[in-house]
Amino acid sequence: MDEETLTVWLDTALLMLGGFVLMTTLMMTVMNPPAKASETDGVTAPGNVTVETQWPDKLDADVDLWVQAPGDVPVGYSNKSGKVFDLLRDDLGMAQDMTDSNHEVAYSRGAPAGEYVVNVHMYRGVNVTYPVPVRITVNVKSDSTKSSTPLATTTVQLRKPNQELTALRFRLDSTGQLVPGSINSIFKPLRVAASR
Repeated sequence: MDEETLTVWLDTALLMLGGFVLMTTLMMTVMNPPAKASETDGVTAPGNVTVETQWPDKLDADVDLWVQAPGDVPVGYSNKSGKVFDLLRDDLGMAQDMTDSNHEVAYSRGAPAGEYVVNVHMYRGVNVTYPVPVRITVNVKSDSTKSSTPLATTTVQLRKPNQELTALRFRLDSTGQLVPGSINSIFKPLRVAASR
């Protein structure tokens, strides 16, 4: 093959490659268009009742969230789902965690009428200075198409290893609304701690 033929062949191959890259790029924008504002406006978090716990970031403490819906079993690290609640993640503090953030979240499927119980349990702490403040936030939405509304926020102080406290008790009516005057903190265990 002479030099002129080789140059023509290389030019043609590079033009074909450039055309392929251009067409692929254009096709990707058409196949996966950016979301329109109206498509993202109505996105809501899952669950009718959302319970979140947070404790100080970078603290190597395993604080467990336990929730119980009316007529259901307690849901926490050793029983991650019930008929109503699911524990999203068991945060072990710094163990098996790539972030410094410490939090656990439980979501419900529906909001049956009755009493709800939210406990926190200090399972383990490495070089922890007590007390450990744990913030608990509960949000409720009566309809899956609506956004959630804050129901209650409180902070409890875990003062020793293996301590479990009831952070909140509250009642919802049959429409998923808070029963007036039903929020309280009793600070007693929901269940006996199980070994991991």
